[in-house]
Amino acid sequence: MKALSSTLGKAAGLLALVVAVIAAVLSYFEDPDPIKSISMSEDMKVLEENFRQQNRSCFILGASGETGRLLLQEMLERNLFSKITLIGRRPLTFEGKAYGNLVQEVVDFEKLDDYAAAFQGHDVGYCCLGTTRAKAGAEGFIRVDHDYVLKSAELAKAGGCAQFHLESSRGADKNSNFLYLKVKGQVEADIEALAFDRFAIYRPGVLLVDRQESRPSEWLARKFFSVLSPVCPSMSISIQEVAKAMVSNTLLQPNHKTEILENKDISNLGKGAGK
Repeated sequence: MKALSSTLGKAAGLLALVVAVIAAVLSYFEDPDPIKSISMSEDMKVLEENFRQQNRSCFILGASGETGRLLLQEMLERNLFSKITLIGRRPLTFEGKAYGNLVQEVVDFEKLDDYAAAFQGHDVGYCCLGTTRAKAGAEGFIRVDHDYVLKSAELAKAGGCAQFHLESSRGADKNSNFLYLKVKGQVEADIEALAFDRFAIYRPGVLLVDRQESRPSEWLARKFFSVLSPVCPSMSISIQEVAKAMVSNTLLQPNHKTEILENKDISNLGKGAGK
């Protein structure tokens, strides 16, 4: 274990030496024209109070995942919604009074039409639902990241939901040759066709998250992108910033019905969401 820790530590240290070299190359891939965020926490607090008075409700898909869990926590801390519903395949267990008023709807994603009532009566929907090809295989990945997500959006729209916020991925493109990016891009396009009053797409880069159990390769990757992040902010982002940005962006008034927030946009909003 000591030898492994020493090796990983040395490897992480070497990352700082290569950052300066590769930063110039990666700078060509920076997000163009990032949106302007509200930098003053006082301004955000005014928006929060105005939104709070509208007595709105929301639902979250994927609250058991890393981003979804922090998204829920951010919502509760900022107390923006009068009602929060978690929609998932199993009930979640929470500790603390803050979670006492949550509504949980357990559904079978293979038979979502039978659970249409779970998607009715919400003002805003958030989707952090997703899996990986490694976990579910190609067909399973498509079923979860496209079919489940799209069907949920359809039921939410039919149930009166006006806003839909989708966590997607940097590089999402329905014409991509890569399955992951193609599926992400296709579900974006299909949900846009549903014509929500507002559809926000979040395309974060590599998500930085400290898992309790992590392989050495995952640990090394996080260290690499953590070092790289200050000079090339379009490459990676912490899940805390993604969660904060999704909540903060809900308070803003976009110029278009569909908006795409790239990694730097998300980071700007996440960092500008002061308490």
